[in-house]
Amino acid sequence: MKSIDDSVVLITGSTDGIGKRVAHDLAIKGTEVLIHGRSPDKGAYVTDEIIQSTGNERLQYFNADFSSLNNVRQLAHDLEGINIDILINNAGIGAGPPGSGREVSREGYELRMAINYLAPFLLTHLMIPNLQGSSSRVINVASLGQRYVDLNDLMMIHNYDGWDAYGQSKLALIMFTIDMAARLNDTSITINAVHPGSLLNTNMVKEIGTPPQGDVQEGADSIMFLATSPDLEGITGRFFDHTHETEAYNQAYDSVIREELYHKSLELTGIRELIIQV
Repeated sequence: MKSIDDSVVLITGSTDGIGKRVAHDLAIKGTEVLIHGRSPDKGAYVTDEIIQSTGNERLQYFNADFSSLNNVRQLAHDLEGINIDILINNAGIGAGPPGSGREVSREGYELRMAINYLAPFLLTHLMIPNLQGSSSRVINVASLGQRYVDLNDLMMIHNYDGWDAYGQSKLALIMFTIDMAARLNDTSITINAVHPGSLLNTNMVKEIGTPPQGDVQEGADSIMFLATSPDLEGITGRFFDHTHETEAYNQAYDSVIREELYHKSLELTGIRELIIQV
């Protein structure tokens, strides 16, 4: 495994909350950190803040709004030619304020499915050329709050509920993790998913009106474990609760459903085939 102080790490959604804390903790270790957010002003401020607090100047900011798949594609274009050792798919949104209704992305997809699942699905595929180094890792930030993935109503046009939409998007991300691990079997890339903690003190939790029950450091430590632990060398396609491997909702282990979801996701994101050069 490459030493963390010699690694390049891309963290999506890292201008706030858990992602920001992970960026800070990696910067302390001397890692080259690629910070991502959707506000250029906030991105510049956070990047400078972490540089000042850690003394690590090996930080860059990249802007993209994940409610647009075109923005995801532009981010991949902006990162072209940069070798990345660890991709942390952290960006996401929660269930929304109580009583809020169904929202859609710029492409017209249900917003939670678009940001929490389709965006990292697309970005991970586009980052394959960047991750072709030795023992690269992809970490998908998922949740224990999972809901059944309805392939007949993936965009939840009928009977919309914010919590169900959130849970479905997170289970889809875990299913992608398991499926993608098999597809990357002949490469040096591993991919795992993690539940970083429940109701941590983030803006996502504050938005739903529930009192936070933990600090963001708890979530950052969970992600840092998946990113840096030598014990996970070669481990792939697994789901972790903090630092311990656990079982996802049983639908995640249905290979037929996963295959159908994967090909449907290819269509939705405009990817026609998985291109992996090994």
